Amino acid sequence: MTTLIRLFALALLVTTAIVASAQLPSRALLVLNKDDNTLVIVDPATNKIVGTAPTGNAPHEVATDGRFAYVTNYGPFEPDQPGNSLSVIDLNTRKETRVDISPLRRPHGIEFADGKVYFTAELNKSIARLDPQGLKVDWLLGTGENRTHMLLLAKGGNTIFTANAESGTVNIIERTSAPEQWTETVVAVGKGAEGCDLSPDGKEFWVANAGDGTVSVIDVSAKKVVHTISAVAKRSNRLKFTPDGKLVLVSDLASGDLVVIDAASRKLTKRVNLGKSAAGILVVPGGSRAYVALTPDGKVAIIDLKSMSKTGEIATGRGPDGMAWAGH
Repeated sequence: MTTLIRLFALALLVTTAIVASAQLPSRALLVLNKDDNTLVIVDPATNKIVGTAPTGNAPHEVATDGRFAYVTNYGPFEPDQPGNSLSVIDLNTRKETRVDISPLRRPHGIEFADGKVYFTAELNKSIARLDPQGLKVDWLLGTGENRTHMLLLAKGGNTIFTANAESGTVNIIERTSAPEQWTETVVAVGKGAEGCDLSPDGKEFWVANAGDGTVSVIDVSAKKVVHTISAVAKRSNRLKFTPDGKLVLVSDLASGDLVVIDAASRKLTKRVNLGKSAAGILVVPGGSRAYVALTPDGKVAIIDLKSMSKTGEIATGRGPDGMAWAGH
């Protein structure tokens, strides 16, 4: 009888593993819940959660290579409890590996590029790189700016942009001809520089300034602000281009609005109220729709980008914010 029980238990474990792997859709929406300390996997075809994995304390941003999710564990806002880890999550098995990045503190913005994971470390005024194979930090570069919050890598990885919230600046970091040598240009923008994106043609870098509700437009080649769009939001938080480069989406933490800007004219074209507060934005490849995290509502809004209207909501957990897309 004991042998039969063991065989049954083994068969159950194998079946569970197969089911878990089968549940990962070919395209998946990944959402972090800051208050639940979880990452949830949503099937965008059904808008249902098909998997959940643990993270560290107060996860803020997530990137993925399609097989693994990489999460910055920011930690609570209490000054004596800064986060010092990244979570590496196998999306098939939902298994989390916690990577201690000490002495780096307050990891936030994160991107996967060329087989490496780049992230910011706010308290260290730095950006760093994780080698996913060895799960070790193998590169570090200081920004010299306060609260280096978000980062973005241009195609090819030779230019890195950071938004530095407390300094109200953007760093344009460029690789030189010498191996692993970089130059940095600091560009002053608005107060509380946070959400940011590079135009699809690579010519402009736009920054949402949470402290004054403006958006700064930087000419990348000239390395200077060429336009400031005022009165965009009460607290502009995240910013994303549509894939065709025609529209820019800005979330407003204070009003819960999604603000739509025409990229060419720099004019506001629409405001869509989504809830109490609008935070993280993800535009899917192809540009058919966007997802906007409604953090205090515990939901993610679905936005049709043709009509610029909300078509649905997904209940994801407590405190959704950072998102990523797995698949094409």
